[in-house]
Amino acid sequence: MNYFSFYRLLYPREKYIWAQIRILHETKKAILVYCNSRKTWIAKSRIYKIRLRKGVFEIYTKESSIE
Repeated sequence: MNYFSFYRLLYPREKYIWAQIRILHETKKAILVYCNSRKTWIAKSRIYKIRLRKGVFEIYTKESSIE
Protein backbone atom coordinates (compact mmCIF):
# COMPACT_ATOMS: atom_id res chain seq x y z
CA MET A 1 0.00 0.00 0.00
CA ASN A 2 1.27 3.43 -0.87
CA TYR A 3 1.35 5.51 2.31
CA PHE A 4 1.49 8.79 0.36
CA SER A 5 -1.75 8.41 -1.56
CA PHE A 6 -4.66 10.73 -2.18
CA TYR A 7 -6.90 8.33 -0.27
CA ARG A 8 -4.88 8.87 2.94
CA LEU A 9 -5.01 12.64 2.43
CA LEU A 10 -8.79 12.59 2.11
CA TYR A 11 -9.48 9.87 4.72
CA PRO A 12 -6.76 9.86 7.38
CA ARG A 13 -6.70 7.10 9.95
CA GLU A 14 -8.21 7.87 13.30
CA LYS A 15 -5.70 8.24 16.11
CA TYR A 16 -5.70 6.15 19.26
CA ILE A 17 -4.49 7.77 22.48
CA TRP A 18 -3.85 7.00 26.15
CA ALA A 19 -6.04 9.33 28.23
CA GLN A 20 -5.84 9.89 31.97
CA ILE A 21 -9.32 9.60 33.46
CA ARG A 22 -11.22 9.48 36.72
CA ILE A 23 -14.09 6.98 36.77
CA LEU A 24 -17.25 8.55 38.18
CA HIS A 25 -19.96 5.97 37.41
CA GLU A 26 -20.24 2.63 35.64
CA THR A 27 -23.16 0.82 33.99
CA LYS A 28 -23.28 -2.43 32.02
CA LYS A 29 -22.52 -0.72 28.72
CA ALA A 30 -20.76 2.58 29.50
CA ILE A 31 -18.53 4.43 31.93
CA LEU A 32 -18.91 8.05 33.02
CA VAL A 33 -15.40 9.53 33.16
CA TYR A 34 -13.87 12.86 34.08
CA CYS A 35 -11.22 13.85 31.54
CA ASN A 36 -9.94 17.25 30.37
CA SER A 37 -12.21 19.06 32.90
CA ARG A 38 -15.31 17.47 31.35
CA LYS A 39 -17.61 14.58 32.15
CA THR A 40 -18.09 12.16 29.27
CA TRP A 41 -19.86 8.84 28.76
CA ILE A 42 -17.66 6.31 26.97
CA ALA A 43 -19.04 3.02 25.71
CA LYS A 44 -17.13 0.01 27.02
CA SER A 45 -16.84 -1.30 23.47
CA ARG A 46 -14.77 1.82 22.61
CA ILE A 47 -12.19 1.14 25.34
CA TYR A 48 -9.41 -1.08 24.00
CA LYS A 49 -6.99 -1.19 26.96
CA ILE A 50 -6.93 -0.03 30.58
CA ARG A 51 -3.89 0.49 32.76
CA LEU A 52 -3.08 1.92 36.17
CA ARG A 53 0.05 4.08 36.32
CA LYS A 54 1.11 5.73 39.57
CA GLY A 55 -2.42 5.60 40.97
CA VAL A 56 -4.08 7.09 37.85
CA PHE A 57 -6.34 5.17 35.47
CA GLU A 58 -5.53 5.45 31.77
CA ILE A 59 -7.59 4.13 28.87
CA TYR A 60 -6.54 3.47 25.30
CA THR A 61 -9.29 4.66 22.97
CA LYS A 62 -9.98 6.65 19.83
CA GLU A 63 -9.22 10.33 20.11
CA SER A 64 -12.73 11.31 19.00
CA SER A 65 -14.40 9.50 21.90
CA ILE A 66 -12.54 11.63 24.49
CA GLU A 67 -13.10 15.04 22.88
